[in-house]
Amino acid sequence: MNLQVDYALTVAVVILTFTILWSIQKLVKSSKRRPSLPPGPSGLPIVGYLPFLRKDLHHQFTELACKYGPIYKLWIGNKLWTVINSPSLVKEVVRDHDTIFANRDITVAARIGSYDFNDIAWSPYGSQWRNLRKLFVREMLSNTNLVASYDLRKEEVRKAVKEIYSKIGTPIDICELAFKIDLNVIINLIWGGKIQGVRRDRILAGLLPVIAEMLDLLLKPNISDYFPILARFDIQGVEKEMTTLLHRVDEITEDTIDERMKNSSKKSEAATTKNNGRTDFLQILVDLMQDEDNKESLGKAQIKAMLINILVGGTDTSSTTIEWVMAELLCHPKVMEKVQNELDEVVGLNNTVEESHIPKLAYLDAVLKETLRLHPIGPFLTPRTPSRSCTIGGYTIPKDSTVFLNVWTIQRNPLAWENPLEFKPERFLDNTIKWDFSGNNFNYIPFGSGRRVCAGLPLAERMVRFVLASLLHSFEWHLPEGEKLDMSDKLMMALRKKIPLRAVPIPRLSNFDLYK
Repeated sequence: MNLQVDYALTVAVVILTFTILWSIQKLVKSSKRRPSLPPGPSGLPIVGYLPFLRKDLHHQFTELACKYGPIYKLWIGNKLWTVINSPSLVKEVVRDHDTIFANRDITVAARIGSYDFNDIAWSPYGSQWRNLRKLFVREMLSNTNLVASYDLRKEEVRKAVKEIYSKIGTPIDICELAFKIDLNVIINLIWGGKIQGVRRDRILAGLLPVIAEMLDLLLKPNISDYFPILARFDIQGVEKEMTTLLHRVDEITEDTIDERMKNSSKKSEAATTKNNGRTDFLQILVDLMQDEDNKESLGKAQIKAMLINILVGGTDTSSTTIEWVMAELLCHPKVMEKVQNELDEVVGLNNTVEESHIPKLAYLDAVLKETLRLHPIGPFLTPRTPSRSCTIGGYTIPKDSTVFLNVWTIQRNPLAWENPLEFKPERFLDNTIKWDFSGNNFNYIPFGSGRRVCAGLPLAERMVRFVLASLLHSFEWHLPEGEKLDMSDKLMMALRKKIPLRAVPIPRLSNFDLYK
């Protein structure tokens, strides 16, 4: 009897031992399969690192990268932020796991401003996003359409040059000037020549403040995003404010869309503008919406959301880029002289700039690229969120967390850039393909990379280069007497100059009739 008890006890001990060993082995394997979260600073209970965030987040992220390395985490309330600061880890996100990280970070402001994610910028990765992006690229940004719409861009730039000439000797707000040029071009591309006079002025007056306010709300820290349980209370009023702004946009867009729907006919000559018979973008969208064979699943919500994408994305970023370039040139007179000497050789002082001149302006191109290296318009691009948990750099990035690609730090990394804080356009003259905006060189990605690379890049490149070349060729620029140039920045939706740049123009063309 005792032998039976001893035998049973022995068997039980053996089984228990094996069970414990098996459990330990499983835990070890599980820990290996699930790497830990990245390192990072500790925060406070419940709120995490939120109270310690500064307004100059791009500088703060760089300081944290120096302490915690190429990848680190921050708990912001219930939200986990992961900041990636090295080209090799960026490659893992936008190339090796691009599909997983193809979604945008979801915020209350983005949801409302995109009509519940019915646009290109914020729509989740999937068939709808692919269809909308293809439609946008095919119908508005194809090379054929960009060539066909050149006269629109040329007309607006010539108007701006004429207006500047009428204000010779008077300080001009460069960003405001560039913004108006961009907005006029975008409105022409969307509405064609159908909106003129008082109605056009009303649209411009209505859109200018709304676009600026929407941009700021998209970046404004919102408690509802970090503590979803509080979203219903809209403590900061972001939801209410964005909804109000959207109603103001609807007042402008609804009437024009309804008008086009009533008169829509693909065979009607009224559907084309005087610009080489080209159908404007809004008419194309309305025709597709009413097409019985519409495969893009296009409705009014998608049309309005895409219009906002174009208006917001095509104006503020381009005008801010132009302002930074002009500021750097005023800081570096010798660089300004080289740019204008190149323009004199390519264009001539008895001629005005045409877009056909732009590919020959290599030094101006280098100046633009160097400016975007030091002042990327989106220092972290648009934050991404993984559709499932993933391992990056040996660390776990949980599903639905927020991922920042820290372009600001990467493009100032001394391991990749010689004298990284120095403004030196010559560094981009050696290999133009290596340093293009395609996002294939992960040391330089001012417009992003992968599936979510900036959709409006083809138009933005043309507009920024053309406007810059025209302003620099037509005028000498100087700071107002007694003013010093302040190069400090502030982080809004785009990285803007803290103090707007004002400069005084002086004619430099040999024939004053060219200004008329």
